[in-house]
Amino acid sequence: MPSKTFDRYMSVILIVVGTFFIVSSSQISASTYGSSVGPDIMPTILGIILILLSILLFFQTTKYKSDSQKSEEQNYGKFLLMVGLAILYAVTLQWIGYLISTFIFLLIGFQIMKKEKILYSFIISLLFTLVVYYVYVEVLQGTLPGFPEWFAF
Repeated sequence: MPSKTFDRYMSVILIVVGTFFIVSSSQISASTYGSSVGPDIMPTILGIILILLSILLFFQTTKYKSDSQKSEEQNYGKFLLMVGLAILYAVTLQWIGYLISTFIFLLIGFQIMKKEKILYSFIISLLFTLVVYYVYVEVLQGTLPGFPEWFAF
């Protein structure tokens, strides 16, 4: 069962983080050489999505029945694992590329959140990674690090 207190605090924190994304992305240059999509687009979009989902989470906490201590401890553990995973993702993104690092991040993240149906997690992680890469690089003409130079298949 979800923790009402934890989810409410996290929704407020994530609204602040989303706002930070939007404000910070407005200070990034609007376009880069060779790309029709500037580096400010993705952080702005992600900030808006984060704010909207956090507001939704905040209002959904009113539907929770009770606040369980055990559930709250589980949420903190999962939260800390996800924070560590996100830091590892950010550190390895340039070294192993978007495709590999994003796929691994999503796969492990889905398993941390819900340890069921690893095949579904695998498929969703793979499809999401490939679709976002294709849309951003091919359709929007942006740039993302694909596969690393040392990776050969």
